[in-house]
Amino acid sequence: MGFLDIDNVTKSYGAVEVLHRVDIAVEEGEFLVLVGPSGCGKSTLLNMIAGLEGITSGEISIKGRVVNGVHPSKRNIAMVFQSYALYPNMTVGQNMTFGLEMHGVPKAERDKALADVAKLLQIEQLLDRKPGQLSGGQRQRVAMGRALVRDPDVFLFDEPLSNLDAKLRVDMRTEIKKLHQKLGTTIVYVTHDQIEAMTLSTRIAVMNGGYVQQLGTPQQIYDDPENVFVASFMGSPSMNLVKAVAHVTGNGAGVEVTGSDGAPHVLPLPSRPAGLTDGQQVLFGIRPEAVTDGEGADRNAQVLARLVNRIEVIEPGGADTFVTTTLSGKDVIARMRSQTTCRPGEDFELVLNMDKAVLFDPETEQRIR
Repeated sequence: MGFLDIDNVTKSYGAVEVLHRVDIAVEEGEFLVLVGPSGCGKSTLLNMIAGLEGITSGEISIKGRVVNGVHPSKRNIAMVFQSYALYPNMTVGQNMTFGLEMHGVPKAERDKALADVAKLLQIEQLLDRKPGQLSGGQRQRVAMGRALVRDPDVFLFDEPLSNLDAKLRVDMRTEIKKLHQKLGTTIVYVTHDQIEAMTLSTRIAVMNGGYVQQLGTPQQIYDDPENVFVASFMGSPSMNLVKAVAHVTGNGAGVEVTGSDGAPHVLPLPSRPAGLTDGQQVLFGIRPEAVTDGEGADRNAQVLARLVNRIEVIEPGGADTFVTTTLSGKDVIARMRSQTTCRPGEDFELVLNMDKAVLFDPETEQRIR
């Protein structure tokens, strides 16, 4: 049993089930990120934890107490919204302590909590200002401060950075990460931004179509995806997915792809997945950073496959260069060093780290293991 337990939870609107048997146990101090495209059910699940949405079936419990039907004010949770939801007629200090005042907390305790949190968030100089006098980043800090003064069991964040510009979003990500490391709070955080999910979380629940597609650490989600959706949704640029044919000989295995010249190439795998048969149609997946040149290849890799292929497009990206080539008639992105010598229109030797290769069934889109 976790600190926050989501046990076999479903949500229906009439005859339409929008969340399907969600099972997640969140440990105390964990930072769980719910990530997925718009309409996948992540905000609905967060609202059910908060008590803003009813539960159709299943149970949600916090610290061993079932909270189905418990009013949001009695759940000891604090929520940070995308819109900040600050009272425009109140000062920053009044906004941050309003909830405590409504719960009858004595003024001396409110003042101490406010001073501690304002110092932590470095917003002491803003306490007498109104929200209309603040920047977006400052408003976000105030919204976080309002949650922190409550000292709740669970913090819920609903896409809190989506209204900020790109640079400020990165800065605030770092601030939230620092806060979590310092305070050890239990956080459930909703975002559609997979970079946010990877950088902030201790675990990620990737959602799509009302289902949790995969639950795991950022590394597990990135390196060991369970299905095509997780493989393609997580990562920027996303995983290359190419049609291929399996070659199995004894304990050895490989995948046959077609190069830019139309010739077949068999790329060896480090081991044979138990579910793989000779001649089977598969989707061969490999991350862009596992496709590079000889100088950039991982020297510790068990299997490096070499393939001379035509370079289509070069996109300089500062520290990296993104190179487009084709395999089996589909564009494949390689992530190379900024000093790469390859040029558009030229044939170039690519090196593929096959330790990082994953295979999927093209019919079910599930991983072949």
